[in-house]
Amino acid sequence: MLNAAVQAANHRLSILAVTVLTSLNDEDLQEIGYSSRTGDQAWRIAALARSTGCDAVVTSAKEVSALRKMLGEGFGIVVPGVRPQGSDRNDQQRIATPAQAISSGASHIVVGRPITQAANPANAAAAILDEMASAVGQFQRN
Repeated sequence: MLNAAVQAANHRLSILAVTVLTSLNDEDLQEIGYSSRTGDQAWRIAALARSTGCDAVVTSAKEVSALRKMLGEGFGIVVPGVRPQGSDRNDQQRIATPAQAISSGASHIVVGRPITQAANPANAAAAILDEMASAVGQFQRN
């Protein structure tokens, strides 16, 4: 399926492979028939995505550091389930703050409800951008 998607895209758009949904934990994977843990499954899908020519993976912040080492700096890692400190988890099982996701090696983050459901979405987004800028500065200094 990934091979077909990459071939059909023919470099006209980026193909991203989803490793394991951030709303799933190890027990959820067992329940739906996988014998592996979330980290192992993410590793396998990421390796498959790279070998088939995908441009990026979508994965939990919990797997980013290990996947960044395996995939290298040029490969995209998109991290959903990002929540500023103190935000509600909602249905997300494996979350991180914007700073944690960036510091771990994410190339992109996805923040939804903490912005869309905020009393002042513009202020919420600005605070997240400030946290990301701080993390990028720290990341570059190390």
